[in-house]
Amino acid sequence: MVTGPSGSGKSSLCLQLIALGARLIADDLTRLVLRDGWPWACAPPRLSGVVEARGIGLLRVPFCEAAPLALVVDLEVPETERLPKPAFEKVLGTEVARLQRVDAPHFPSAIMALAKGGRVDHAG
Repeated sequence: MVTGPSGSGKSSLCLQLIALGARLIADDLTRLVLRDGWPWACAPPRLSGVVEARGIGLLRVPFCEAAPLALVVDLEVPETERLPKPAFEKVLGTEVARLQRVDAPHFPSAIMALAKGGRVDHAG
């Protein structure tokens, strides 16, 4: 789930992730529900598979109607640490992994690598 204020690049990041093989749940309006004790993201039916591309318009993209929430990406505040400690955000009473925005071209690819392979925690 990508969060941040209006104009922070949520839809842009989602389009980059979709180009790398991700699927959209919802753009702007996402329902969160608990299923078997874990938060799931669900799309409102009329908005499934539609994302706004600023300056282009509404686009149809690959989507799925619901998925377990595995990561929160917060675009409001940039990450300043080179090797940040794992962070979490409470969503519907459950701790979900969280990333802050990284202002670098590799950010979308790193999110996909994290989603596919997980994270190696560094010793400190």
